[in-house]
Amino acid sequence: MPVADTRRPVAIVLGGMGMAGRLRAAGVPCEIFDAVELGTPPAGFRAEIAVGGYGAPEGVVPWLDGVRWVHLTGAGTDNVPDEVFVDRVVTHSAGVNAFPVAEFAFATMLAFEKHLPASWVTEPPVRWARARLGTLEGRRLGIVGLGHIGTTLAAMARPFEMEIRATTGSQADGERGGVALTDLRSLFAWADHIVLAARGGPATRHMIDATVLADAKPGMHLVNIGRGSLVDEDALRVALDDGRIALASLDTVEREPLPAGHWLFRHPSVRLSPHVAYASPATGGRGVERFERNLLRYVDGEPLGDVVTPQIDPRSTRLTVAD
Repeated sequence: MPVADTRRPVAIVLGGMGMAGRLRAAGVPCEIFDAVELGTPPAGFRAEIAVGGYGAPEGVVPWLDGVRWVHLTGAGTDNVPDEVFVDRVVTHSAGVNAFPVAEFAFATMLAFEKHLPASWVTEPPVRWARARLGTLEGRRLGIVGLGHIGTTLAAMARPFEMEIRATTGSQADGERGGVALTDLRSLFAWADHIVLAARGGPATRHMIDATVLADAKPGMHLVNIGRGSLVDEDALRVALDDGRIALASLDTVEREPLPAGHWLFRHPSVRLSPHVAYASPATGGRGVERFERNLLRYVDGEPLGDVVTPQIDPRSTRLTVAD
């Protein structure tokens, strides 16, 4: 565990998205350097803290020489090199973006039921005051993963009088937080809307495969605001083409950024957004606050919060986070 230091510690920000500027503007008690700005580690450069997340540059390992603590600005670790976890403390920011991500998922469900944007007109329609729209009232919501995002989404759905069930990696029946639990295939057979909010990594890669999709309730709406790796996209394409999945609202895909000409851009039953569900006016500020809170513990020699406890997935040498 890091010990107290009498000087201002040096921190390297491993990623863009303006985090270095936010930390400097917030006046956090450390010296901030940006790996994107520097390009490569200068001769003799050593930081003891690294702050990382989406947009981290290629080859982050050379920046870790001397680093004792790594703070991840998000919750996921599936894109983090294994070397990050070796001989250093790693913390994360789980839950900081749960509300905007859950809002985004909920917005896609409302858009599906209310036929948006197709319900909007730019010229006189054939019929005025006539439409066949759906409703969320009484609809069945299935949530895959009951972490911060999943539990926030469940809370949003209750006032709409939706039926809610979920599946988790650690419990296949009973209930958690007032949400009934079931297995994945049963959830797909039951739900009108499925929201994927599970973690990435080897244990969950392509968990939504042809077998699971074959069990889906016909006409289901599938929403992914978790990780693109959760979905076998070839199997999804088949399920979309045959109409079993009526619509897939995807904020994340397996390959990011998605190359031009990819079928997901042009499929009529796909609504694709470029991994933006986390965004809100408070997003950056919450990330800074989470890091700063731990930084104060660090300089005072106190135990850090939100520590990631890695475990080896038996099917891979990759490190994943324990459920």
